[in-house]
Formats: sequence, C-alpha cells, structure tokens
Amino acid sequence: MISEYLKLSWWLLIALFHILGFIAGLDAIMRGRTEQGSIAWAISLLFFPYIALPLYLIFGSRKFYGYIDARRTGELEINHIAQELSKKIERFKTTLENYQTEYKVVEHLAKMPFTSNNNAELLIDGEATFQSIFKEIEAAKDYILIQFYTVHDDVLGRKLKEKLIRKVKQGVRVYFLYDEIGCHLLPKSYIEELRDKGIKTSNFKTTKGWNNRLRLNFRNHRKIVVVDGHKAYIGGMNVNKKYLGIHPKYGYWRDTHVLVEGPSVQCIQLSFIADWYWVNHSVPELNWIPEASKSGNKNILILPTGPADELETCGIFFVHAINFARHRLWIISSYFVPDQQIISALQLAALRGVDVRIIIPQKSDLLITYLSSFSYLKEITQTGAKVYRYNKGLLHEKAILIDDEISILGTANLDNRSFRINFEINMIISDRDFAREVENMMKEDFSHSFQVGYEDYEKRPFWFKLAVRISRLFAPLQ
Repeated sequence: MISEYLKLSWWLLIALFHILGFIAGLDAIMRGRTEQGSIAWAISLLFFPYIALPLYLIFGSRKFYGYIDARRTGELEINHIAQELSKKIERFKTTLENYQTEYKVVEHLAKMPFTSNNNAELLIDGEATFQSIFKEIEAAKDYILIQFYTVHDDVLGRKLKEKLIRKVKQGVRVYFLYDEIGCHLLPKSYIEELRDKGIKTSNFKTTKGWNNRLRLNFRNHRKIVVVDGHKAYIGGMNVNKKYLGIHPKYGYWRDTHVLVEGPSVQCIQLSFIADWYWVNHSVPELNWIPEASKSGNKNILILPTGPADELETCGIFFVHAINFARHRLWIISSYFVPDQQIISALQLAALRGVDVRIIIPQKSDLLITYLSSFSYLKEITQTGAKVYRYNKGLLHEKAILIDDEISILGTANLDNRSFRINFEINMIISDRDFAREVENMMKEDFSHSFQVGYEDYEKRPFWFKLAVRISRLFAPLQ
C-alpha cells in the first residue's frame, strides 16, 4: 500500500513539473528578453523541467518588479524631488554644438539634460581613487551617501568603516547602501557595527516583493559616493583591497573612477535616493540646490539604468553611442559578452571607417565570460575592428572614447548583465580636454595589451573551443 502511494506521489510530482514547465515555457515565449533566449528557455522547460524550472525562477525574469511602483507611490517625495530638480537644473542646461541630435536621444533616456559648469577629475586605479574618496569623506560637513556593489571586511573596508564612524561622531549623517548578493561574504558584524555607531545602513534587497522573491540574478552594480551634495564619485571600484593592486592571484588590478563637481552631482544623488527609497520608503533631508563647479566647465549627463526601466535603456544607449562615432571608437570592457545588436553596431562602425579598438582582459575573475569572449573575435574583427587583450594584470575598467570629445565612464560592461539585469550608472562627458585625458589613459592601457584575432581561437584545442561555444550559449545569463 505504501509502495503504491509512493509511486502515485512520484508520478504526480513528475506531472506537476511538466505542467509548471509548460506554463513557464509560455511565459518565456511571451516575455523573453530575446528570441534566442526565449527559444532556449522554452525548449529546456518543456523537455527538462526538473532542471530548467528552478533555473528559470532564478534567472528567467525580464523585469525587476515593484521599483517603479514604489517611486510612484512615493510621488510626494521621490517624483517631487525629481521634478523640482529638473526645474532647478534648467539654468545649467547646455546646448551642445556637435552631436545635437545624438545627445537629444541620450537626454531622453536619462530624463535629465546635459549640464554645463561641471568639473570631472579622472582617477586612475585604486590608490588615487580611495585617497580622493577618503579626503572628501573627511571634509564632509552634513552628510555622506555611500553605495557599493561589493564591500569586503579587509584593510580597505575597515578603513572606510573607521572614517565613516568618525564622521558620525562629528555629527555628519551617513547613509550606506550595498548589494545583498555582491556583499554575501561581508560579515554581519561589519554591518552591525555601522548601525550601532549611528550609520543608516541597508542592503538593496533585490529579492524584495513576491515577484522578486527567487530572482537572485538581479544586482545593484552601482558604485556611488556623494558628499554634501557638492561632490560625487562613480566608476568601477568596489571596496576591496584588490583594487589597491595587491590581489594575490592577479596582482595589478586595473580600474578607473571619476570625481565630479557641479550640477551633475545632484543627478547622481537622485539615483542613490531612488535606490534608497526602494528599500526604506523614506527620503532623508539632502541638499537639492545644484551649484556650478568652482573650476571647470565640462558638459556632463548622468545615466542610471536598470531592469526596472520601461525600455532596455543601457543596451539602447550603447548601440546609440557606437552608431554616432564618426572617426574613433575606443572601448575598454572588463566583461565582453555583447548581444547581436552591439556586434552589428561595431561591425557597421568599422565599415564606416571608424577606428574601432576594444580592450578586453587577458586574465579574468569570471571564467565563463573569459571563454565567451573568444567566440566573438571573428564577428568583431572581420570588418576591420581591432581587439586587444590587457596582460599587465586584471582589467576591471569600463570606459569608452568617441571621436575627440565624448567620454563614457561608469559601472556598465558590454554584456547582457549590464544591458538587462544589473542596476548601473554611467557618466557621459562632452569635453575635449577631458577626452584627451581619457585618450592618454587608454594609450597607456594599449601599451600593456596585445592584439588578437580569430586565429587566437582557431589555434586552440578542441576541448577549449567546445568550452567557448558552450559558454556562449549562456551569454543571456552573463
């Protein structure tokens, strides 16, 4: 009797998996991010629901639910701040001479204009970045906003903690936001000490809300520091001693950050507050008066993007940026797993005669993305684009230089995760002097790189090629 009952339960469980797999397959077809991804999910869910169904619940979602609704319900706070900031920042709005049509598209995506009277300081590598961040933290008089994807309880993380605690004792308010997945190794004692000392601390809670409960694939990849509403930082750095160039395996860790001063700081602050509101449903009292930089007159636009956007803003932006390059397009991306739109845009740019150069890592901390990058070499290089591998250490930089005027720096890579899964933030700087600084920085990176082509893939053994092709199948998840 018990045996018959177990058999019946087993068959019911199998039937349930197939029914749920069929339903999930329909969901993948109707709401998939790409045709290829929809087909792959649907086939897997129909024929292998026991494996595919749990994976789909974690990785298959197209949208991050509730984020926009939270902003709408907080209209009197978040939306009111955004509307008022748009009015206040109007006096800094700039009419740019070159690329006017192209810039209008970017402004539409950002829902904020390019502003003048900004200054931007290029910070190359961790020593310069954290030395500058700690200097501004020490100078803070009212509040500090801190947001990182990853924070480690190491020499750098403890130094940050000590400085923040010291500022709280001086009466400065500190708001500390981190990604719950990116900081899964951070001890609870680290966060508890921050809270005990009076620092307002929250994780981003990507699993908040019943629609997101199993969506572990979403990440808040933004790295933001704002001091008193006057100065701000964004870039590729996390709080980890490896960013100081002391990684035991990779040695030199190459990355870039930017210090900003001027009205664009308020736009960076708005991105932080939107994330903070998602978690806490409250908005702290902050400085929302945009001010001109004391030095510099750079034109800057801040572009936050993420899976809660109505459009796939990040991917659209990168395609657009590649398309309006006229004679030069230099790209550095630590994780290079482009979709077909990006590949086609790069091919077209090269066919137009644009000097297309892409630097990707020779060493990588993510094996699957390293393997996937080999599969794109033929498509990227066959129309004249050049691909280089950085071999001085580990490349974690994200930077784009377009022609002699436009620089793009921030947190987003040229991969599906940045396009559709992560919350990211990028800065577009239209300034020839700053572009020359970025050019010099990139030339230094090129000097530590070597050119590769399709033959670099062809000469590899069969097992390596198989691993590359299998890795590319998982491109939608990378």
